[in-house]
Amino acid sequence: MNAMKFKIGAIAALNMLVVGCSSAPDYEMPQTTMDDTYMNALSDASMPMSNKKDWWTCFNDPVLNKLVWDAQHQNTTLRIASERIQMAKNYHQIVESFKLPTISVGASYYNYQISENTPLIGEAVSPITIPSGLQPAFGDSITLANAQQDGLMLGATISWEADLFGRIAHQVNAAKIKQEQAEIYKQGLYTLLTAEVIHNYLQLRGTQEREQVLVTIIDDQKRLVTLVEKVVENGFGSELDLAQAKAMLAATEAMLPQLEVAEQVHKHRISIILAESLRDIDERLSNFVPFNNITDIIPTGLPSELLERRFDIKLAEREMAAINEEIGVAIAAQYPKFYLTGAPGLSAGSFDDLFSSGSFGWLGSVGIHWNVFDAGRGDALIAFEEARFKSAALSYQYTVDGAFKEVDSLLFAYGKSQENNLKFDEALKASEVAVKKAKSLYEAGLIDSLAVLDAQRQYNTMRDKQIAAKLQTAQLTVGLYKSLGGDWNIVDVESADKDI
Repeated sequence: MNAMKFKIGAIAALNMLVVGCSSAPDYEMPQTTMDDTYMNALSDASMPMSNKKDWWTCFNDPVLNKLVWDAQHQNTTLRIASERIQMAKNYHQIVESFKLPTISVGASYYNYQISENTPLIGEAVSPITIPSGLQPAFGDSITLANAQQDGLMLGATISWEADLFGRIAHQVNAAKIKQEQAEIYKQGLYTLLTAEVIHNYLQLRGTQEREQVLVTIIDDQKRLVTLVEKVVENGFGSELDLAQAKAMLAATEAMLPQLEVAEQVHKHRISIILAESLRDIDERLSNFVPFNNITDIIPTGLPSELLERRFDIKLAEREMAAINEEIGVAIAAQYPKFYLTGAPGLSAGSFDDLFSSGSFGWLGSVGIHWNVFDAGRGDALIAFEEARFKSAALSYQYTVDGAFKEVDSLLFAYGKSQENNLKFDEALKASEVAVKKAKSLYEAGLIDSLAVLDAQRQYNTMRDKQIAAKLQTAQLTVGLYKSLGGDWNIVDVESADKDI
């Protein structure tokens, strides 16, 4: 008994000394050198990104705000991601439970019959003939033990692995990191799905606005064809002018079905993201809302902040940390495993005697398991995990480089789109002036109605190009905000309802 206490105490003391020692390489957050600002940074680029949470509200569109809110709370993919987070939490809890002893209790009733032919104790339960002189006192025969036995047992089993070399601790850390990755992944889905809703909604509204402009252009061209036909009938025009007018009308009318198809495509995509029927989406978007562009400055923040905002970068960094812990698991697996087992219990032949003091018994043991030869499997596993870590480090660097290049490219394209918009605004104003001048000259009798219609056609065509340019800017705006990361998750119900 004293020897057993000494052994258990010695192992416990050894565990206290070495359990804190990590068998995994020391892990440090990767350090990345970067410029103080983006190459194509906008003005006020150092404005903190946190100031633009729920940035899509700058479009001043309550319908869009409601779509984003519903997408973030009823999208099927996000719900799957939530369940994956719960799975990761449960897995972490499972692995962490290995740090503590496992205790199981049980009770049983047993009944057995000993064979008289059993080599070891068969003779003890077999009848032994009594000499004739003793038969009057003891009978013809006796048995040393009863062949049939029964009884009750009530006990517990306690087992515990002493994690001397941190194998379980590293498994727990890896499971915790996997839970963090699941949460980061869901946050990334918020970004991607929200950006997809915003993009398709803005493209839908822009397409609808282009359809209205195109209908106006078609009406103008129809009137132009009618006038040219009259001019030709009166002998003042040529068939070439009429053919050109009809060809222009047909080409313009051919654009209308393409816009209608694009409108339906964007509605379908929104319905898939929101997990709603196309009919419900049609009802949501039944009222036409003019397309609005964002005029506020996009706060790009400092390049170093991108490492903390981009979910793909955070995922890549956490993958490195998880693999580092798995390297520790592989290293610790080469060392011995120590087990402590105890089994206290009660055993008696009847229930009345089960809880008496003489019914108590126990069993304790100390075990060790060590693979002294595995044909190099352990070393290969360590090398495998180290190669995984190097691969993860390269993937991290690749992700970081790609993120910075993406932001810089989008900043450049966004800046050029702003210049493009200004040029189209100037062109539209000039076209509007041309229409007014043409009407004045027509009223003065200096030009015919064909010139007025042609000026109106050019004005409407310029309107269509301006809307297309705004759509391109909107697409770049969504892409730029997405590339900059940030928190896109709406958690405040009341503030969201105010925008609806």
